[in-house]
Amino acid sequence: MSYFSDLGLAEPILRALETKGYTDPTPIQRQAIPALMQGRDLLGIAQTGTGKTAAFALPSLHRLAETATPRKPASCRMLVLSPTRELAAQIAENMRGYAKNLNLFVDCVFGGVPITKQARRLVGGTDVLVATPGRLLDLIDNRALTLGRVEIFVLDEADQMMDLGFIHALKRVAAMLPAKRQSLFFSATMPKSIEDLGRQFIQDPVKVEVAPQATTAERVEQYVTFVNQAEKQALLSLRIRALIADKTLDRSLVFTRTKHGADRVARHLEAAGIPARAIHGNKSQAQRTAALEAFRQGACPVLVATDIAARGIDVAGVSHVFNFELPNVAEQYVHRIGRTARAGADGAAISLCAPDEKPYLRDIEKLTGVKLAPLPLPADFQAEAARLPKPVHKPSDDEDHRGGHSRNGRGGPGGRGQPQGRGGDRAADGQPKRRFQPRGAPGVGQHRNKVTRAS
Repeated sequence: MSYFSDLGLAEPILRALETKGYTDPTPIQRQAIPALMQGRDLLGIAQTGTGKTAAFALPSLHRLAETATPRKPASCRMLVLSPTRELAAQIAENMRGYAKNLNLFVDCVFGGVPITKQARRLVGGTDVLVATPGRLLDLIDNRALTLGRVEIFVLDEADQMMDLGFIHALKRVAAMLPAKRQSLFFSATMPKSIEDLGRQFIQDPVKVEVAPQATTAERVEQYVTFVNQAEKQALLSLRIRALIADKTLDRSLVFTRTKHGADRVARHLEAAGIPARAIHGNKSQAQRTAALEAFRQGACPVLVATDIAARGIDVAGVSHVFNFELPNVAEQYVHRIGRTARAGADGAAISLCAPDEKPYLRDIEKLTGVKLAPLPLPADFQAEAARLPKPVHKPSDDEDHRGGHSRNGRGGPGGRGQPQGRGGDRAADGQPKRRFQPRGAPGVGQHRNKVTRAS
């Protein structure tokens, strides 16, 4: 614990870190914590999985404990904004662990669950509040929360906030925060639009960059199979079935661009005898939690997700990532394959590329600097595919490639038709913006591609 001890963190926080077995800081923790301990604003360019939650949580909890004040009704001292429910819940869980020996209370609010219970919890106030933007504004509009006492503000995953259409919600939040505060701004990428947004929240920040835009997960083998769109379902089932049979698949994430696409893929896998669940913004919070827990416990080896719903999924043992549909924003590919090859493990990313997706593939290879190794169709693919069950697909009225928005403009169940995702934080989930051979098998090992990433 020498490094964390040398930083001067409060002894109860050090004990919590020791319980978790944390001894060596990640690069972002090493760079960010000293500046945050001095009260500086921070601009962090970092992806999920780099240790940034601890980077902002540890010095912030130290400051809150050091200047302990009684909780005020309907207020919080620290506000953390997150784009998705899963990521918000994960941040809150981690912060509770770090604060377990402190007299500090951490609460978490997001859409998809009754707002009345959340409002009641905030009557007496809280020390730390982790929230999604839509539910935060709902609570403020219902006079269950004010932001006038916020001392520390954290905006996490700013690029995803923009993709989800939260820009107007963020501007409202910025106008309600007190001028005197410490602000932390995190984004995986930093285009000009994100920089402009950051200027509304941070002043003279320390800049920390540990995950450049073009990096991908280390030790990830990256492959592509060229296949017609209509054949993708059969090919995916065959690949996963073969990997399960030879025990090389632990857990697998399958990515689609739309919510309805995720449901279709999950149904097809189930029909082929492969346990699978789908997770996206149209699922209830109970369904999302159950699916993620089944995946985490290994009861369901395959989780099909949209890009936005996958934010916050930090599950150990994801051995394979399948891009059922290539993302039409190249940076999303980086986020997707970063879900595997964590904590020193190897991983594989397999993309299924239809003819009309080749421009997306070129963008991905240009961004990452890696040419994906071609993985041919199995020799007996057509014969085996013909034997697989073909579930009947009944298109719904609201099915399209605009992220699953319903054509009545209400954004699906629980939505209000507002781009900010109010009333459930579900809008634009998964929106388009703008058998894999086992390791060591003939013809695969020689195509191994590795890209180093700062962890």
